[in-house]
Amino acid sequence: MAQKKKTQKKNEQLEKDKNILARSILKIGNVTFLFWHILAAVIVLVLAFIIYNNVNKEENGSVKYYHFKKEGELTFVDTTGHPIIKIDIEIADNDYERQLGLMNRENMEEMQGMLFIFSEEKYQSFWMFNTLFSLDMLFINSNKEIVTIQKNTTPLSEQSYPSSKPALYVLEVNAGFCDRHNIKLGDKVFWMETK
Repeated sequence: MAQKKKTQKKNEQLEKDKNILARSILKIGNVTFLFWHILAAVIVLVLAFIIYNNVNKEENGSVKYYHFKKEGELTFVDTTGHPIIKIDIEIADNDYERQLGLMNRENMEEMQGMLFIFSEEKYQSFWMFNTLFSLDMLFINSNKEIVTIQKNTTPLSEQSYPSSKPALYVLEVNAGFCDRHNIKLGDKVFWMETK
C-alpha cells in the first residue's frame, strides 16, 4: 500500500512537471513568436528608411536636388476678366510627381510655379516636408477659380495647409507672390502645356 501511494505521488509529480514544462514551452513559444514579429517590423522600418533616403540621394551620397522644368505657361485673370500676370509652370499630374512636389529644391524663380493636377475635385491638404523655402499655396476648383490661398508656409514643416473648399488643382509659388502681384480669392487661372 505504501508503495502504491509512493507511485501515485510520483505519477502526480510527473504530471505536474509535464504541465509546468508544457506551460514553459508555450511561454517560450509566445516570446519567440513575439520576438520574431518585432524583429521583422524593425527590419521593415529600417529598410523603408534606407530606401527613402537613397531615393533622394546621388551616387556619391549627397542629397539629390531637383531643378525647375518648364512644362507650360499659366495666366492669372482677375474677376473682371483682365490678365494680371503670366508665369512658367512645372506640372505634377501623376502620383510620384505630386508626392515629390517641390521637395529637395534649393529655390524657385519669382515667375515660376508648380501646378498640381488631381483626378477629382475634393478638399486638399499639403505640407512642407523637405521643402526648403516658403511658399504661397493656391487651391483652385474645377472652374479654375482660386478658392483658398495659404500664404507664407513654413519650410521643412509637417504642418497641414488645407483648402477651405474642394479643389481640383493646387498651384505653389514663392511666398509673398500673391501679395506682390495682387492675386486674390475669386481670381482665375488658365494655362497651356508646352511639354
